[in-house]
Amino acid sequence: MTKRQGEVLDAALALLVSDDESLTMTAVARRARCSKETLYKWFGGRDGLLTATVQWQASKVRAVPLDPQTLDRTRLEASLFGFAADWLTVLSGDTSIALNRLAVGHAGSERRDLGAIVLENGPAAMRRRLGQVLEAGRRAGLLAFTDTDQAFSTFFGLTVRDTQIRLLLGDRPAPGPAEIERAARAAARQFFVLFGTSEQAGPDARRTPSGA
Repeated sequence: MTKRQGEVLDAALALLVSDDESLTMTAVARRARCSKETLYKWFGGRDGLLTATVQWQASKVRAVPLDPQTLDRTRLEASLFGFAADWLTVLSGDTSIALNRLAVGHAGSERRDLGAIVLENGPAAMRRRLGQVLEAGRRAGLLAFTDTDQAFSTFFGLTVRDTQIRLLLGDRPAPGPAEIERAARAAARQFFVLFGTSEQAGPDARRTPSGA
């Protein structure tokens, strides 16, 4: 994604969360100060633009590449911590909250395209991205699990907990950087309690979850 394309997608996201009915190629072109021809060339149409905006938002959650030759407990836990911190930061931002509220609002109606796009390019994309990290940890003998999807679901639960649903319902303010860091570190540590191999993961992995 070029810098200019990113600027266009940021404009589309801002338009989407302020009024999803106005997310037309004309409205985005006007807000982003570019031509409709450019938008069609880049994204192919409104569905392509919707998909690209959700992918752009999801791309802010980064999976740090891991070198299998140097991978150890410290590097793997740092990667999981970074992923969890990015994930919580993005989920708790105004854009993601508004985007998910819109997707939920579209469910069960004729306007289901946004919900399907969010599912495929949000949670499903996170699953594919983090799955590669988890598999690297298993191949290195640092993690032990039989089902990658189940391991991902556990990490999701440890990281997100009830934060997203409470934010969507307006039940709590968005967590600040310090709270996000504490939650992300706890998620990575607790994940090793559950899935870390005893000979590689160190003394923390031999605690019970209640003592994590």
